[in-house]
Amino acid sequence: MPKVSVVIPAYNAMTYLPETMESVQRQTFSDFEVLIINDGSADNIVEWVSQLVDPRVKLICQTNQGVPLARNKGIANAQGEYIAFLDADDLWEPTMLEKQVGCLENNPTVGLVHTWMAVIDAQSQPTGRVMISNAEGDVWKQLVVQNTVPSSSVMVRRGCFDTVGGFDPNLRNIDDWDMWIRIAARYPFAVIKEPLMHYRMHLNNMTKNWQVVEEAFEMIIEKAFRSAPPELLYLKSRSYGHANMFLAWKAVQSGNRNYKKAIHFQEQAIAHFPLLRFSREYFRLSLAIAMLQWFGSNAYTKILSLLYALRRRILSLT
Repeated sequence: MPKVSVVIPAYNAMTYLPETMESVQRQTFSDFEVLIINDGSADNIVEWVSQLVDPRVKLICQTNQGVPLARNKGIANAQGEYIAFLDADDLWEPTMLEKQVGCLENNPTVGLVHTWMAVIDAQSQPTGRVMISNAEGDVWKQLVVQNTVPSSSVMVRRGCFDTVGGFDPNLRNIDDWDMWIRIAARYPFAVIKEPLMHYRMHLNNMTKNWQVVEEAFEMIIEKAFRSAPPELLYLKSRSYGHANMFLAWKAVQSGNRNYKKAIHFQEQAIAHFPLLRFSREYFRLSLAIAMLQWFGSNAYTKILSLLYALRRRILSLT
C-alpha cells in the first residue's frame, strides 16, 4: 500500500493539469499514489492519463458533481495512510510530501499538516507574494475566524475522515474551510513554515458568483458556531468580517475588476468587525479599490504586472 494518496479533483483542467502532475512526479518522496478525479470533464483528460507511463497515477471518472464530492470520491478510493489534496492548477515544491510525511510521522497526535503558500500567475511566474500561516496546535479559534490553510497545502491522516466525515456536498464553494474547522475541533494542526505550495492566480479561479460564495460562508459560519460554547460566540462577528474582506478581494481580482462590489463587501466587513479598519489588509484593499476608481481596470492590471516584476527582481537579488 502507498504511504500517501494524492487526490486531485479535475474539471476541464487540462490547461494546467500536466504541469501540476509534473510537480507531483518530481517529489523526493516517491511512495505515493495519485488519484485524479475526473468530475465530468469535456476535455481530453481520459486520453492524456492513458498516455502516462506512471503506474502510480489512476483516473477515476464521475459525472459532474462538484469539488466536495470529487474529493470524497478520492478519499473513498485512497489506499494511503495519509491523504494530500492538490488542486489541478496548483504546484508543489519537490520536498512537499517528504517534509509533510516526516512531520506526521514525528508528531503522532497531529491530524493535519499544511505549509506556507507562494502565489504565481497564469504563466507560472512568481508574483512575489507569500502567504504565511501560523496555524498550529489547537487552532479552532483561529481558523473559525479566518481560513489560513490553503487546500493544496494540506496532508491529513486518513483516520481523521473516519472521525469527522467527508467534505460537505451541500457547499458549492470553500468546502475546504468547513473541513479544516471540523478537523481542528478534534485534532491539533502542524505547519511547515516554508512556501512549499504555489497557488496559481488566474481568471478562471476568481469567483464571480458572489451570491453562491456568500451563501457558503453563511452556511459554514452558522454551522461552526451552532455548538460553540457561549464564551466563544464573540468570534462569530469576526468571522463574518473576514469573510466579507475575502469577498471584497475576490471582487477586485475578478475579470471585470468590480470595485463597486468590493466597496460593498468592505463596508459589510467593517460593520461586522470594526477593528478590521486598522488592519494591513484593509489598507491594501482600500488602496486597490482607489487605484481601480482612479485609473480603471486596464491600468490597474498593468500596475499589478509592474509590481509583480519588481517583486521578482527583488527576490532574485536576495
